[in-house]
Amino acid sequence: MLNLTNLLVVDQYAGHTVSEQVLSGIKRATDDGVISNAQADRLLPYLVADKNAGAFFRDGGEGHLPAHSDTETPRFVRGFHDILITIGVVVVLLGLGGIGSVFALFPAIIVLAEILVRRQRLALPAVALTIATAVSIGAVNAALYDYFVSSIPREALQIFLMVLLFPPIMALFYWRYRVPLALAGLFVVAALLALTGIFVVMEQVTGSANVVSDYRLASLMIFLIAALSLFALAMRYDLSDRYRVTRRSDIAFWLHLATAPALLYALLAFVFIRSGGSLFLEEGNGLYSSAALVVCVVVLLMLIGIIIDRRAFVTSGLVSLIATVVAVLRQGEISGGNATFAALFAVGVFVLVIGIGWSSLRRVIVAQLPSGLQEKLPPVI
Repeated sequence: MLNLTNLLVVDQYAGHTVSEQVLSGIKRATDDGVISNAQADRLLPYLVADKNAGAFFRDGGEGHLPAHSDTETPRFVRGFHDILITIGVVVVLLGLGGIGSVFALFPAIIVLAEILVRRQRLALPAVALTIATAVSIGAVNAALYDYFVSSIPREALQIFLMVLLFPPIMALFYWRYRVPLALAGLFVVAALLALTGIFVVMEQVTGSANVVSDYRLASLMIFLIAALSLFALAMRYDLSDRYRVTRRSDIAFWLHLATAPALLYALLAFVFIRSGGSLFLEEGNGLYSSAALVVCVVVLLMLIGIIIDRRAFVTSGLVSLIATVVAVLRQGEISGGNATFAALFAVGVFVLVIGIGWSSLRRVIVAQLPSGLQEKLPPVI
């Protein structure tokens, strides 16, 4: 049978939907043996990318989908109806959490998800309910912490137990409702669970009560490997959907959103390991060299973001970039308030330049890459 489970066709997460007649026609063609299943799975992304195929698509009543539109358009934001429903969801859950117990949130989330996600297929409420599920798990953990976890002497084991509930519940939520954020969240918490599991083993082997502090370099290497693994997973989803018309692209979007800051601060931790692992610049003789390293790391991740057409890698480094500029300006004897505003201005101009010239920058940078790699990346607009 035709494997269209991942394709965003007549789907709640599609920013632009494909005509049901087109989908039905492709399915009949595979059933009749005119084209193979593999050819069918490649046909819809090709039609989305082909400017001559616009007649097969509808885009909010305009009758066509512009070729190579912004590949990072949030598919979960479709209109004010979704926003209104989402506001209602948030208010109801906040009110229920206030007048009831955190354990009452799960039944409410399930009821709302069955109506709004399973039946009405609303995108933004699906994202809100996924986040609410994660927050509710955290609230339950916090409620149980004083009774079961706080007495455990080892910190890594405490964190491991606090994370333990997340993967199975997020897996069930994704299995039932197929929300891309739920799967991305599952990958992130699974990585966090594996990470803390490694630290638990290290604590047992070394006898250390705080292995992250006592074995700083080894811990940073493990953090970096975990961040790189999540980035590789996100890229696998990204490269499998060059035109970003399937759920794989949405999963990659959320994974990049979580991976970019993790990768940034894992790399920055190595920059500051000489000063005890602090992620904040301190005034002194080594300020300028440390600031240069921070800028290099941030610019490197921004370059990666431009190449793969993911703006999460640009936004993730803004806080560190602002802090770096403030520290450098203060070293130059500019007063604290003025340094902060000057840093905000400088970084804001930098971001505007990148944002306005995003397509031009991609065109120039991607053109320098091998042709084989260019063919796997999102098309340059």
